[in-house]
Amino acid sequence: MAKLGAEDVEIRVMRGSDLGPVTEIDYRVFGQRRPDYYERKISEVLDEESGRLVTSLVAEVGGKVAGFVMGSVYLGEFGIPESIAYIDTIGVDPDFQRQGVAGYLLDEFKTTVDKAGATKVHTLVNWADTDLLGFFANRGFGASNTLNLKLDLP
Repeated sequence: MAKLGAEDVEIRVMRGSDLGPVTEIDYRVFGQRRPDYYERKISEVLDEESGRLVTSLVAEVGGKVAGFVMGSVYLGEFGIPESIAYIDTIGVDPDFQRQGVAGYLLDEFKTTVDKAGATKVHTLVNWADTDLLGFFANRGFGASNTLNLKLDLP
């Protein structure tokens, strides 16, 4: 499919009414429904009393939610003495994939977190997800000098 022009994609701040479309996109991409996860994430994002900067965004094409990105800016957490943004979730409706939607979302996310003082953007990607690794690599992401550690619990 042809890439959409920037004028065809409206990027806006995520709102509560995006729960249904975001959950549906996630289901269409991963084949599993996670409404509780997204209800919690969106309520965290929109909690005005938290003092957090809203960095979670939605892309609309023709009035329809076509994709989203969710993330945060951390100011010195994890023992890292600088402001760093993290992308924890990104999703694009399969009907709009490979048309530039994720790129437009990422560009606006970077602009937003840059204004908040973030100096870097981090994310985690499954090593086997070559499409997502390629997407981020094509946009300048590379391996970081931090190591994701895990502990399997019984």
